[in-house]
Amino acid sequence: MNQATADFIRTHADADVHQLALRGVKDSEVDWLFALDQIAGRQMAKRKLPSWAATEGIVYPPHLSMEQCSSEQTARYKAAIVGEGQRMVDLTGGFGVDFSFMARRFAEAVYVEHQEHLCRIAQDNFRLLGLSGVEVVCADSTDYLHNMVPADLIYLDPARRDVHGSRTYGIGDCTPDVLTLRDLLMSKAERVLVKLSPMLDWRKAVADVGKQLVREVHIVSVGNECKELLLLLGKGEGFRLVCVNDEHAFEDNGADEASVVNRADEAYVAKAKDEVHEGIYLYEPNASIMKAGCFAEVAQRYGISPLAQNSHLFVSSEHVADFPGRSFQIEAVTNLNKRELKEKLYGLTQANITVRNFPLSVADLRKRIKLSEGGSTYIFATTLAGKDRVLLICHKVI
Repeated sequence: MNQATADFIRTHADADVHQLALRGVKDSEVDWLFALDQIAGRQMAKRKLPSWAATEGIVYPPHLSMEQCSSEQTARYKAAIVGEGQRMVDLTGGFGVDFSFMARRFAEAVYVEHQEHLCRIAQDNFRLLGLSGVEVVCADSTDYLHNMVPADLIYLDPARRDVHGSRTYGIGDCTPDVLTLRDLLMSKAERVLVKLSPMLDWRKAVADVGKQLVREVHIVSVGNECKELLLLLGKGEGFRLVCVNDEHAFEDNGADEASVVNRADEAYVAKAKDEVHEGIYLYEPNASIMKAGCFAEVAQRYGISPLAQNSHLFVSSEHVADFPGRSFQIEAVTNLNKRELKEKLYGLTQANITVRNFPLSVADLRKRIKLSEGGSTYIFATTLAGKDRVLLICHKVI
């Protein structure tokens, strides 16, 4: 980076990148495309990677790599679950965010990436971040795996785009192919951590990889948005399912490769409520628990009752303060009868609407009851155990 480019980046650090791109630059010494990448990258890093954004001199890759890289929050979580050791290898280095946090927990750490420009960026960035004992290798991950020295941990974040740039989700469709390399990976490391698309069903992912190898499944959400599905492979016995949303974690040590709900299906359904009334508390699990499907375990752990088997909402007469999700108190209950709707919604002009196990979409329901979005009132449209379809009008419990 020459001085003119560095000065331009510094001067326009907080500028609108789209407006800059349209306006252009008159100084021919400014590396225009590089400058735009750096301005946009640092702006995204302020939200996604605050400790990197605070480090002067960090070089950011093009926008797609910034979009695909882990956030600092999820990278720190991965570093926490892998423990410590002598040697780790990241076979899919990318921008190096996950590597930079996990590497600090090992005496030696190897970053492997086949794109030369990302290796150059990583080499400089790791130095600025104060990482020592790290090695940057520009190589094909599969070739490196065949010849590598065994390690305590191998980490992979397989690319989820095909040769045409289209998104892929299946484990076998990603690059490198973890299923094909599974036995080789396990012969080279005590533990293998694989980051997968949050779109995947975790039970199918475990079955595909091999339930005898998967020791832990972590479903990671940030701000109640599911971000990552992590499989920790290793030797030995035991299985953990961990549902994480920000700093809150719900763990189910009794989970297996089958549906968690199915193991307690009869008892779970038996607890479902046929009726609900104003004054009781309503609970909506966070995104990771929704993804995991461990609703029976949640009900048992917190002493709450499901509304119905497939509604995934719970109620209790006393408030459960540590419930892993959102809590509400029911102010009114109504069906879709016009007269009752008019009475229960009287004076209300806006509400936040959620649909669970209900025949109408949010848009259709909003049109029918003529309420705009927003406000402090929450309406849950759902089906009770007795098949009654109801609207639960609530306020949020802080």
